[in-house]
Amino acid sequence: MGGEILVVDDEPNIVLSLEFLMKKAGYNVTTANNGVDALNSIKQQRPDLVLLDVMMPRMDGYEVCQAVRGDPELSSVRIIMLTARGRDVERDKGMALGADDYVTKPFATQELVEKVKSLLDRSSS
Repeated sequence: MGGEILVVDDEPNIVLSLEFLMKKAGYNVTTANNGVDALNSIKQQRPDLVLLDVMMPRMDGYEVCQAVRGDPELSSVRIIMLTARGRDVERDKGMALGADDYVTKPFATQELVEKVKSLLDRSSS
């Protein structure tokens, strides 16, 4: 498997659990705890996939997603948005801004791993 994943969330416990989960699944993981740091990390590291929380300080996940999708050099970066807000309008907004998938918290860990694997498999073929 393998691949570079950036986990972005302002809740330390969520970052730790996602980092553990993705490493266990065989991915290399880096983390960020706000949107500004996330965007800088995406530009420097060019991860294969970003697990991106929506509600964060300094710059929310929607703004990060929009900035990544607005940069042609980052077009290969896959984005899965994570949020506690499960309403259709939030999901639609994330997808309209270019997210590849949208997962509502709390989520089934195995389901998230499968989504990550599926997206990375698709982008590498």
